[in-house]
Amino acid sequence: MIRLVLIFMVALTGCAKELPQPEILRPVRSQQVYATGGDRVRNFSGTARAGRETDLSFRVPGRIEELSVEVGDAVRAGQSIARLEPRDYEIAERQADANLAQSQARSRNQEANLDRIRGLYENDNASKNDLDAALAQSQSARAQVDANTQALESARRRLEYTRLRAPVDGAIASVPVEVNENVEQGQQVVRMTSGSTPEVEVAMPGVLISQVYEGDPVTVKFDAVTDAVFEAVVTEVGVAAIRTATTFPVTVRLARNDPGIRSGMAAEVAFRFEARDSRERIYLPTHAVGEDREGRYVFVLESGPEDEVGIVRRVAVEVGALTPDGLELLAGLTEGQRVVTAGVRRLTDGQRVKLLGSTGESR
Repeated sequence: MIRLVLIFMVALTGCAKELPQPEILRPVRSQQVYATGGDRVRNFSGTARAGRETDLSFRVPGRIEELSVEVGDAVRAGQSIARLEPRDYEIAERQADANLAQSQARSRNQEANLDRIRGLYENDNASKNDLDAALAQSQSARAQVDANTQALESARRRLEYTRLRAPVDGAIASVPVEVNENVEQGQQVVRMTSGSTPEVEVAMPGVLISQVYEGDPVTVKFDAVTDAVFEAVVTEVGVAAIRTATTFPVTVRLARNDPGIRSGMAAEVAFRFEARDSRERIYLPTHAVGEDREGRYVFVLESGPEDEVGIVRRVAVEVGALTPDGLELLAGLTEGQRVVTAGVRRLTDGQRVKLLGSTGESR
C-alpha cells in the first residue's frame, strides 16, 4: 500500500513539472529615431478640428424631453438645441411667485401697522419701544420681500435653463445623448464647431520640437479631400509633453476653408526643417546605447508601437560625440527605426518584450 502511494506521488510530481510556465515579458520603452541636419521635409499625422469647438450642456439637471438637432446640422445663434422636461421647474417658479405675493402682503400690513404706531407715539399713546418694534417688523418684512424677489428670479432663470440654445453660428459635431435620458448639470449634450478656418493638431517628437516655431509655414493634405494641398501656418507650439510619450502638441491653422474638411478627419502635415549644417545625424539618449566586449550596440524593435508585444534585435552602432541633443550615432541605424530606450542592459537578441509608452510617431 505504501509503495502505491509513493508511486502516485511521484507521478503527480512529474505531471507538475510538465505544466507550461507563463512567459514573463520584460517591459521596455522605445522611441523612433530621426536624422537632424540637412534640409528635409517631414510628414506627421494629425487630426482636423474646427477653429473653435464648444461642448454645450444644461446648467440644471433633468430628463431630456426634446433634441432638435442631429450630427452635421448647421445651426444659427439662439437656435434651440435641446429641452429638458420643465414641470419641476415650473412648479418651483409658481411656488416662488406665491411666496413673493405672501411676503408683499405681509410687508404692506407691517407698513400700515408702523404708520399706526407712529401716530399713536406722536400723541403719546404708544411707547418708544412699541415704535421700535413696529419699525423692526416693517424692515424685516421688506427684507423678506427682497429675498423672495431674488428667489423668484432664480426660479425663472432655472426654468429658462431647461432650454439649450446655440451660442453662435456653427455646426453640430456630435450628440452623445438621447431623448428621455437623464443628464446632470454640466454633462455634455452636444459638441458644436464654429470658426471659418479649420485647424490640425499633430504630435511632434521631442527631438524635433525645438525646431518648430509659431508662424512657420506648412502644408496639409487630407485623405478625404483628394488632390488638394492646403497652405497652413503654425499657431501653437506645446511646451509640455502629452500622454505618456515625449511628444508635444503642435497646432497649425489652414489659410482657407473647404466644405469637404470635417472635424476629426485624418490629415498629414508637412514640416520643412532647415539645415544647421550639411551633415545629417542621429542622436539617442546615452542610456539607450549599451557596451560590452563586442562593442557598442542598441536594441531595435521589429514590431510597431501599436502592438503590446515586440521582438528586439541587437544592432552594432558606431558612436560619435556626446552633445546636448544626446549621443551622436555615426553608423548602424537608419531613420525611422524604433530603438529601446529603457531596459537595455538586461535584453538579449531575439527576446520578446512588452512595450510601454512609446515616443515619437512619424509617417
